[in-house]
Amino acid sequence: MTGRTIATICARGGSKGLPGKNIRPFAGRPLIVQTIEQALACPGVDGVYVSTDDEGIADVARRAGATVPYLRPAELATDQAGKLPVIEHLVAHLEAQGELIARIVDLQPTSPLRESADIAAALRERPEADLVFSVSEAADNPYFNLVEPGPEGWVHLSKGQGTARRQDVPPVYALNGSIYVWQRAALARAAVHGMWSVKAAVYVMPRWKSVDIDTLEDFEYAQWLHERRAGGSHG
Repeated sequence: MTGRTIATICARGGSKGLPGKNIRPFAGRPLIVQTIEQALACPGVDGVYVSTDDEGIADVARRAGATVPYLRPAELATDQAGKLPVIEHLVAHLEAQGELIARIVDLQPTSPLRESADIAAALRERPEADLVFSVSEAADNPYFNLVEPGPEGWVHLSKGQGTARRQDVPPVYALNGSIYVWQRAALARAAVHGMWSVKAAVYVMPRWKSVDIDTLEDFEYAQWLHERRAGGSHG
């Protein structure tokens, strides 16, 4: 494969659910540093780049070993700005400087419980796919316990009639947001037409690694899981 595989980490300064979460101390280091260190430790990643609108986050990221090529333009730093255009903006900026990029592994800074081995495994998973994204096994299933209202207002199972055996229905997964491995051309297409416009496959992670920090409760739960794992008692 020609071209580099880079990691991108998108981290806005503003957070309504947990202010300052991206640089809030987690296990002794700012939260975003957990993800930067995981990416730097992955042998399949050739460079780690952070897109942020916040000078404080940029400074922390640079000191942790990531490259922050610019502060993100204001129009890409609002609550309404989609993540794919932000990643495409960063990749296009690097290409304009002469970089040849083949794959982009986007890592969410609010998913600190992934490991470098997960990033490496996702990079190996289904190399023919346009996109590989991380998931966990879903706690709920549309064939058994997810319901939705019908046209007349009465609820029904989201899928099927409730008669299927568990072994006869396909597995269902929940996106955990942790890892997205993009082929370069697919990222450009998805930035315009959306994530579901490309051929996608999944990399399955354990549910305990899939915590996405949005609130203080999420943060404290992730801290507890991290400490439990550090104590050698996770299963």
